[in-house]
Amino acid sequence: MSNEHSPLLTYGLFSVVGDPSGSASGSGQQGVGTANPGTPPASPRSLNTFFGVIVPTVLSMFSIVLFLRTGFVVGHAGLLQALIMLGVAYVIISLTILSVCAISTNGAVQGGGAYFMISRSLGPEFGGSIGLMFYLANVCACGVYVLGLVEAILDIFGRDPASTVSEGVRVLPQGYWYGVLYSSIVLLVCLLVCLVGAQIYSRASFLILLVVTLSLLSIFISPLALGPQDFIISHQGSTENSTCVYNTSYTGFSRTTLKNNLGPGYSLDYSTNTVMTFATVFAVMFNGCTGIMAGANMSGELKNPSVSIPKGTIIAVLYTFFVYLLLFLLVSSTCDRVLLIQDYGFFRRINVWPPFVTIGVYCTSLSAAMSSLIGASRILHALALDQLFGLPLAPATITSSSGNPWVSVLYTWALVQCVVFAGQLNSITSLVTVFYLLAYAAVDLACLALEWASAPNFRPTFQFFSWHSCLLGIMGCVVMMFVINPVYSSASIALLLLLLLFIHYRAPTSSWGYISQALIFHQVRKYLLMLDVRKEHVKFWRPQVLLMVSNPRSSCQLITFVNQLKKGGLFVLGHVQLGDLDTLPSDPIQPQYNFWLSLVDKLGVKAFVDLTLSTSVRQGTQHLLRITGLGGMKPNTLVLGFYDNCVPEDYFLQDPAFCEEVCGSSGSGGDNFGVDLPSLQAHFPPVRHMESPRFLSPDEYVGIISDAIKMGKNVCLGRYFFQLEGEMSSASQTGEERTIDVWPLNLLRPENSGYVDVCSLFLLQMACVLNMASRWRNARLRIFLCVEAESGDQGWVAKEETLRDLLGKLRIRASIKIVAWDSVVRLYTGGKERRAATPGGGDVGEGEMGGWARSPPGVSEDFLAAVNSLVVEHSALAAVRFLYLPRPPAGSSQSQRYLAQLEAITHGLGPTLLIHGLTPVTCTEL
Repeated sequence: MSNEHSPLLTYGLFSVVGDPSGSASGSGQQGVGTANPGTPPASPRSLNTFFGVIVPTVLSMFSIVLFLRTGFVVGHAGLLQALIMLGVAYVIISLTILSVCAISTNGAVQGGGAYFMISRSLGPEFGGSIGLMFYLANVCACGVYVLGLVEAILDIFGRDPASTVSEGVRVLPQGYWYGVLYSSIVLLVCLLVCLVGAQIYSRASFLILLVVTLSLLSIFISPLALGPQDFIISHQGSTENSTCVYNTSYTGFSRTTLKNNLGPGYSLDYSTNTVMTFATVFAVMFNGCTGIMAGANMSGELKNPSVSIPKGTIIAVLYTFFVYLLLFLLVSSTCDRVLLIQDYGFFRRINVWPPFVTIGVYCTSLSAAMSSLIGASRILHALALDQLFGLPLAPATITSSSGNPWVSVLYTWALVQCVVFAGQLNSITSLVTVFYLLAYAAVDLACLALEWASAPNFRPTFQFFSWHSCLLGIMGCVVMMFVINPVYSSASIALLLLLLLFIHYRAPTSSWGYISQALIFHQVRKYLLMLDVRKEHVKFWRPQVLLMVSNPRSSCQLITFVNQLKKGGLFVLGHVQLGDLDTLPSDPIQPQYNFWLSLVDKLGVKAFVDLTLSTSVRQGTQHLLRITGLGGMKPNTLVLGFYDNCVPEDYFLQDPAFCEEVCGSSGSGGDNFGVDLPSLQAHFPPVRHMESPRFLSPDEYVGIISDAIKMGKNVCLGRYFFQLEGEMSSASQTGEERTIDVWPLNLLRPENSGYVDVCSLFLLQMACVLNMASRWRNARLRIFLCVEAESGDQGWVAKEETLRDLLGKLRIRASIKIVAWDSVVRLYTGGKERRAATPGGGDVGEGEMGGWARSPPGVSEDFLAAVNSLVVEHSALAAVRFLYLPRPPAGSSQSQRYLAQLEAITHGLGPTLLIHGLTPVTCTEL
């Protein structure tokens, strides 16, 4: 947790351990970029709850909606629907605020506000994509506030559309390009203020809040001091030379006026010439609620953000709610609907001193614009520090000597300048609202994920939330997004997914922690408890493999092959390091896991890693066979490399993926978790040479096979798999059809002619599983039936039919090849003795099949050579061969002879898997 607040890791594992910045405590007082040596020191935290959260949040939530769109909302929607809109909006933001409070009180919050909370909760993918969307929402909101301010200025100083000359103070010409010009000038003023710094703005915003409060008091007092009045309102018509004139009135408190304003009256909006609906009006009104993150966006300047953000945000939201509620009731009781709809600045007409309203509009709009500009620049600065989008945002990390990210401010100013080309406020409010709702839904999702993950370290001091409130917040945000504008909502979600995929495949490793890992752990634990071993059935059997690996440099081809053989089952790479923990200062195993997991990533296999420390390889393998896995997911098959005197080849020197950096190519930029390619190569020792000592004796190797069989595990021995890639590539180049050859007979025991025992069926099942893998799907499966054709006994014909019938019942598509091996059997010296020892001369059962427990069979070197020649003759071109593995001898004195016989029959075959199966794995029933 020492690097909890550091940027994404781009350095090696051991530099992380030794990084001085990592020793800092998690107090969170150093800023997001503290671990980045190139980042200047963060600015001092000097803002308290009132100046840093309450003031900017109140001003952002009031913005232009308070003075310029209250009448618009009540006029079109009516009081009842307006109250419904207000209630829905504040329910949504209240649920989001509960999530914000929970997250912000669960640890130190750095600069970036909502982005920081989302990214550190959900990980870089969601954090970066939602952070960018939230940044765009603030950019668009800043454009809305600037356009609203220009609209208010033109209401006072703009020329009358019906007049061609200036009258009094109405000297500013109106039109689209004039509006863009005025907006650019206002935005330039905001830019200059923001370049000075957030602290000066925060102090000035308190004065702005006082002015706005005085303006609000004048609005509430005016109905008591003014009597009814009539007004004439004119607007430019749909054509250039036409003018629309409206007669309307201010009635003061009137029951009739209230009654007339209760119901909806959606009509044409004079600024956009479009008919309003519930969705469009709600989109405009919701903009008055989107400032709840203004305080959170200032988290980098707050003295104690974990206390200030929840406390200040809740106070600000309660204050603004009651102000909006009183204003809705006031205007619906005193103003004619036409006045509300046709004059957005009607408050100025009905105020005891109109300049109060004018000043209030200017102050709130300008303050909200600057707040959005500052908040957006802080989000962009945090994104740049985390290096999620690479070079395009690299300059945004630059700050002034006081810590003001002036380059981020310039970036944001340029984007807002593009937004003001929209020209009209109402035309972009839907987009802004959709962006904000999506960001709020993400905050709720972050809190929901933390709650569902049940992580012990998620214990926020703010307790007034639950997963129900988070889920309701998400549903409310998503539903209202599509109610407001389905097109914008779909497009924003599509953009979010594209950003998520981009960051997922591009961004380096994060040290923040991934909520997905916590959720996966929670679900896996739950389902593992539900996976009851007592309910296992042969119909649903699958290989669950423990592959013992001595050195991955010589075993990569076998690892890749077994990965194709597992058929969705458990695959574990096991390794035993020799040693005694009593004589060591610390456990040498734990630091090795990162290297092995990086190897798994490099090979692209779906495998777990389990390492152990033991005084012998045999004892370590016993440990792994017993304890590897969990619940119903435990290995049922042990795979070993073959024990011979061949000098292994170094796969790391052959595969370009393992030598790209050595050859001078650029290194992989993916998630290496601190293990780069040179470190990975240096960790695994060079392959064994001919004169190198061996850590495993023949007796110990055969003992491992015996131990596995005693534990009820199936055993597979793989030989010549270093030739597998060459076999596959040569077959594809020559256009030959690849084959998988299965020899289900125990070739060392010719007297046993049974083909339907458990071990033989296990061979067939494993071959069929391999044939179902994607890379082997086009290979042809061949089964070899060895018969004594010269004996005159036609029993082999019945055996062929039995085998063919069995393959049909098992749904295994394979061709049967009849192989006469009379000349081989004649060289076998143990057949008569064995048959004599078996009453009735019948077939030997599985318990004795291949068993060396009673007496070793009379197997001569000539017989072994003949068996090898037979297999080579018929399976020389096979891609892989499956042979029957006899049961090992009971005494250790026969171990070397046992290995010598296995080596003799597999000599020169190519990729071969010797299999001894104990588990019934086939089923003919539905």
